[in-house]
Amino acid sequence: MTGWSTLFYKEILRFWKVSFQTVAAPVLTAVLYLLIFGHVLEGHVKVYERISYTAFLIPGLVMMSVLQNAFANSSSSLIQSKVMGSLVFVLLTPLSHWAWFAAYVGSSMVRGLVVGLGVFAVTLAFAWPGFAAPLWILVFLILGSALLGTLGLIAGLWADKFDQVAGFQNFVIMPMTFLSGVFYSIKSLPPFWQAVSHLNPFFYMIDGFRYGFFGQSDRSPWISLAVVTVAWLAVSALAMHLLRTGYKIRH
Repeated sequence: MTGWSTLFYKEILRFWKVSFQTVAAPVLTAVLYLLIFGHVLEGHVKVYERISYTAFLIPGLVMMSVLQNAFANSSSSLIQSKVMGSLVFVLLTPLSHWAWFAAYVGSSMVRGLVVGLGVFAVTLAFAWPGFAAPLWILVFLILGSALLGTLGLIAGLWADKFDQVAGFQNFVIMPMTFLSGVFYSIKSLPPFWQAVSHLNPFFYMIDGFRYGFFGQSDRSPWISLAVVTVAWLAVSALAMHLLRTGYKIRH
């Protein structure tokens, strides 16, 4: 317990020491999205009855911030340690692959949840989304941040330089996030693109999370829960395998 908790604490301090960049900046970005899209589309887009478009946006922006920052935390930490050569000091410790996984993914979840809470607190000044099913909110927050923290761990293990991590985030994570229904309901899409959206696990994270606020969603929250859980178990199994074999960290 001492080993993984020490590494976990070190990873928490790593992002908290620069919280202006790792926490405040993502909150500001989400608020700008809300101001721009909410102001432009408020009177033109209606997704659910009795729910304003601004209120509809808030859960999507919160979850988007959680996912992006959970991924960024573990991926940036590993690639930074690789490039700077400080990863060897962690490798010298008798930590198991379970300890590595718990520390890196756990700290990524903390950063994602802190940023998400910040976004939610600030956006409450613009609209009140409500709490129809708070347990679903908590479940999808935890699973979503865990899934993206694990994906970030995989990306950090795979990458050899910062450009590769940035490419993974810009060409995989970012498109999947923006095309998951953050700014719209997929029911407004043509049938083909609705079918494509159903193949995106990010859609289920955001849709299930939104259900917790409004009691309404494009798919059943149970289906979303099943998809997200299976996706997290799959990427966790891959991450554990890479850590156990020392993929690109032990030579």
